Amino acid sequence: MRHQHIILLAMWLLWLPAVHGQSWVRLEADTIPIGDQTTLSISLDSMATKGSQIGGTGIVTVDQRIDTANHMLVTTLTCFEPGEHWIKLGDDDSLTLMVTDVEVDTASAEIRDIAPIEKVPYTFWEIFRWVLLALIVGAVAFAIWWVLTHRQKVESVFGLSEPVDTRTPQERALDDLEALRRKQLWQSGKAKEYHTELTDVVRRFIEESTDMRATDMTSDETLGEFGERRWDAERVMLQSIFTTADLVKFAKSEPLPNEHDRSMSLATEFVTTLWERVKPTPEAPKGEEVDNG
Repeated sequence: MRHQHIILLAMWLLWLPAVHGQSWVRLEADTIPIGDQTTLSISLDSMATKGSQIGGTGIVTVDQRIDTANHMLVTTLTCFEPGEHWIKLGDDDSLTLMVTDVEVDTASAEIRDIAPIEKVPYTFWEIFRWVLLALIVGAVAFAIWWVLTHRQKVESVFGLSEPVDTRTPQERALDDLEALRRKQLWQSGKAKEYHTELTDVVRRFIEESTDMRATDMTSDETLGEFGERRWDAERVMLQSIFTTADLVKFAKSEPLPNEHDRSMSLATEFVTTLWERVKPTPEAPKGEEVDNG
């Protein structure tokens, strides 16, 4: 009987540490500074709690993993509120986590004003990019100024400007009359357009070769100006041209074919005669006397 008690006591002594060594829950540190972390390990064999049931006021779960080697659910916890916190492991079980605040030694700590903004010296590249920008802006401004002041030269180089008309007013008027003749307007029943263009050519010639604003004057005003200047021959031809044109444009008259041709001939003669009267006199070369007869 005595031998049986000794055997039972030995078995109990061997079983006791084994049971305590296989605890189903373990908190790595039950006291941590605010914001620090601790680890909670729970045996997967225990049915008392699950990982999703871990909770507590102010407790934050940072990470959760399964330690397959030790058959444990390992949860990393932290807390940002100082004081005593309870970690719930189920309906009845819980652990205590103490979170300590960071103490500030205001007696020995030196309190200073906020440091002023420190001016950092400019680097070479910062200065260079501003200089480069100024050069680019200056170059663009100079290019715009040069183009505006040399516009005709630029347009001629790139073919953007129309060629300068070097013809005299007489040559331009005769060319316009010849172009009108080739249109054959009155032959195609456009007598009004024919005489309108013909009188426009004549008025434009008068304005380009004299100081009269013929394009803004009526027929009577133009004829009156010719009469005051005693340009009688030209006035007679101009009156005939205007009369025929006014009959066609306003009275809807239908001139005979020879009357259309006559207006063209009179216009050509009028341009030639008036130009001989008003054309500029060539300047005599310097050092030579002009023979006035």
